[in-house]
Amino acid sequence: MSLFEMYLKLGFKHIIDIHGYDHIVFVLALCAGYNLSQFKKVLIMITAFTIGHSVTLALSTLNVLTISSDLIEFLIPATICVTAIANILPFKSKNNRFVYVLTLFFGLIHGLGFSNYLKELLGRESNILTPLLAFNIGLELGQLLILAIYFAVLVITVQLFRVRNDFWRIFVSGMAFGVAVILMIDKAPALF
Repeated sequence: MSLFEMYLKLGFKHIIDIHGYDHIVFVLALCAGYNLSQFKKVLIMITAFTIGHSVTLALSTLNVLTISSDLIEFLIPATICVTAIANILPFKSKNNRFVYVLTLFFGLIHGLGFSNYLKELLGRESNILTPLLAFNIGLELGQLLILAIYFAVLVITVQLFRVRNDFWRIFVSGMAFGVAVILMIDKAPALF
């Protein structure tokens, strides 16, 4: 197995690992505000998110950027809360650029959460560009799998069982918000 293939698989497995469910919940919360006709917009957001976490993942792995892991572990569920609330509130930004920039910013935060994991994996690799690229492509592929499953379930429930899109949006956003609040409460004591 090549170095690229190894890190590609590691990135993919890392994102779909149920033990790292906070990232899965974020992707689900991100999708919840949209229906199938807006799939392209969601793909752009997922890519913006990946670009964001790729930047901070690279900067952190190269020891250019260091931020307290306790703070990051608190901020990750905070991004889920903000996303879930934005889905539920009647306000919906008509400005796609704002949504993409916000998603990219959230990606910057999540990338810092991956950095310690990747630093351990890279160890003393002389060239980190190939593993870093492969890992991020693996993460993107994992996110696309989550996206595909989400929209397949959405189509089945909306088309087959006649569940309203609004119910689905509120249910998934509420679930994501609840999980995020529990994670924030769990992580808050480490900040003080």
